[in-house]
Amino acid sequence: MLKKIRVDQVRLGMHLHALEGAWMDHPFWKTRFVIREQEQLKKLQDSVIVEVWIDPEKGLDVPEEVAAVPTPIAAPTPVAAATPLPALAAASATTSVPAQPSSRPAPTSTPVPAPSKSFADEMRTATAVCNKGKAQVQKMFNEARLGRAIDAESFMPLVQEISDSVIRNPGAIVSLARLKTQDDYSYMHSVAVCALMVALGRELGFDEEQCRSAGTAGLLHDVGKALMPLDILNKPGKLTDLEFDVMRSHPLRGYELLQEAHGAAPSAMEVCLHHHERFDGGGYPHKLPNDKLNQLVRMGSICDVYDAITSDRPYKNGWDPADSIGQMASWKGQFDPVIFATFVKSVGIYPTGSLVRLQSERLAVVIEQNPSALTSPVVRVFYSLKSGMPVSLQRLDLSGGTSDRIIGREPPDRWKFTFLDELWAGDAAPKRN
Repeated sequence: MLKKIRVDQVRLGMHLHALEGAWMDHPFWKTRFVIREQEQLKKLQDSVIVEVWIDPEKGLDVPEEVAAVPTPIAAPTPVAAATPLPALAAASATTSVPAQPSSRPAPTSTPVPAPSKSFADEMRTATAVCNKGKAQVQKMFNEARLGRAIDAESFMPLVQEISDSVIRNPGAIVSLARLKTQDDYSYMHSVAVCALMVALGRELGFDEEQCRSAGTAGLLHDVGKALMPLDILNKPGKLTDLEFDVMRSHPLRGYELLQEAHGAAPSAMEVCLHHHERFDGGGYPHKLPNDKLNQLVRMGSICDVYDAITSDRPYKNGWDPADSIGQMASWKGQFDPVIFATFVKSVGIYPTGSLVRLQSERLAVVIEQNPSALTSPVVRVFYSLKSGMPVSLQRLDLSGGTSDRIIGREPPDRWKFTFLDELWAGDAAPKRN
């Protein structure tokens, strides 16, 4: 039976089950572990966390003289934080278009249904859907550049296919759409954000129609980039201040395109215009405070940033998915914390494709999520740190039947492995130059 105690009651040998408090405040990546080191204990006591949940069956209990109220297993779902990183730069233009305010959403209490199709099987379907999506978005961008009106309704079948794939097994298309080359980033980014929006909507309790609306908003959110100069859009180096001012105009340009489009919903226009706004009011183009940002906009800003930082761009390589989640968690004021915590549930604390270090001193790549155990995904082990040599590939479900566990993220840049995507995506991984 779990117990909730104050942080000052925690001592070495106790098994932490969960930490109370906001996502941003958590001092550890993992929360279900035994406190064995003084450094861990100090880190916890120096944080702003006030109370924790312990499992006396897996570690030390509080002394009998210390009052602690036993609680049934219905403890909070643990989440984690990561090493701080400076917040994303943000600025604003001068024009102002009001957004529709929305009450702060709460994650659904209804569990998301289990996948109806295996990850491997859905990958084949998801590959075809991604290819179709890339072609359709590319056509949309080309027509916008030629001054032709966008037919938003023509994307409904594509959004439906993406939504259907997410329902069958969200991990497949959400993970696959993240894999993109520098050349097709602008098109595949829209497909990826569409899939992420649908998956996040399901976690928030949206019905099918609401999920499709979220997906459509994600698919159209960056249409304004079709009107950006290609030499700026594809520049391999850092943008000048003038070039950055041009790029910051893409939300408004996209909003104007959707106003002239056939069948574009107001919700899609809102996400297009405001997906670079920040929860603390420091974003662009209008520096709107959080109470002026509706739910879909808050979702879109998270999905847009996650896909952007995990993707290869002309000027940088994508970050590791797990590291990206950690960095985003550290950006104070950037995102709605409630929706962000739900987003992490939708992609995983260690998203598919993350490089992780195991307690057994081996390296592995996350190949599939366990929705009921976010810190214990399915991994593929491929390298021994003890021998410094590759090992036979092993599929390992960390949620049961093994004493091994993840003890941390591992920066891919440290190892220069060139085959990580192939370990989980197989032939679906894009061929890179």
